[in-house]
Amino acid sequence: MPADVHQHIWPAEFTALLRARSAPPRLDGWTLHLPGEAPYAVDPADHDTGARQRLARADGLDLALVSLSSPLGIEYLPPGEADPLLAAFHDGALALPAPFGVWASPCLSVPRPDPGPVRRLLARGCAGLQLPATALLDAAGWQRCAPLIDAVAELDLPLFIHPGAAPTAGAAPAWWPALVPYVQQLHASWFAFRAFGRPRHPRLRVCFAALAGLAPLHGERLAARGGGLDRGRVDTDAFYETSSYGTRAVDALVRAVGIDVVVSGSDRPYATPTDPDLGAEAARHALRTVNPARLLGPAKGARP
Repeated sequence: MPADVHQHIWPAEFTALLRARSAPPRLDGWTLHLPGEAPYAVDPADHDTGARQRLARADGLDLALVSLSSPLGIEYLPPGEADPLLAAFHDGALALPAPFGVWASPCLSVPRPDPGPVRRLLARGCAGLQLPATALLDAAGWQRCAPLIDAVAELDLPLFIHPGAAPTAGAAPAWWPALVPYVQQLHASWFAFRAFGRPRHPRLRVCFAALAGLAPLHGERLAARGGGLDRGRVDTDAFYETSSYGTRAVDALVRAVGIDVVVSGSDRPYATPTDPDLGAEAARHALRTVNPARLLGPAKGARP
């Protein structure tokens, strides 16, 4: 089952609701406006279902999991604003043709997020739960989201941790959010997972976007500072997807955590799939086929 665990498509009704908004996040035609970021010109072809289906087939995929664009900040809108957008996204994504599946995303703007909508989305066929890294930066975040995470853990489904909103103060190049706040968020969420998430959810399968911003490479520093790292022991239920990284980063991460927990993700349409060129067809097979099956478990989110 060759799989890409990280893609983005905006269904038509979801796009229409973004255009109807008067405040960010909103679309003006195909120009995206987000708080604290420069306007971004969206390519309509990136969200054309037929074109994306043909692209997925050309990539040789049996499964491509669609993710809510957490940097839009929709999860943190008031429920009256978030709920229609979330419903439009999930309804549209669940209706996409094969090979697409979808991660479930919740509203997080209330003091105690309700696991009920997540359970209903999982029952409809979502592959697992997605949370923005900004929701899981510390002990309080993992505690607050625990009921949502329990909902997927009880069904033996995975959690996907994706970068969240990243407003930038002052002038910054267009690549700044992806290289600075996204990486910082992923670092913090990975260390918070080790300290607070894994003890609370010992059997949870979790996948960090973008190789967790290479946080596992800090293992030696963690051990030196009293983190108790055992270099011979790898958390075999903590996975890392490859989006935007290539040979050097993937090779370095494999040396830290092993190849069995690295999975293929592209972040299409914001990036394209890369072949890490690890020197063997077996490595490519592991990243695209064997490891995604281990991450997603018996219910892989695919539909005929």
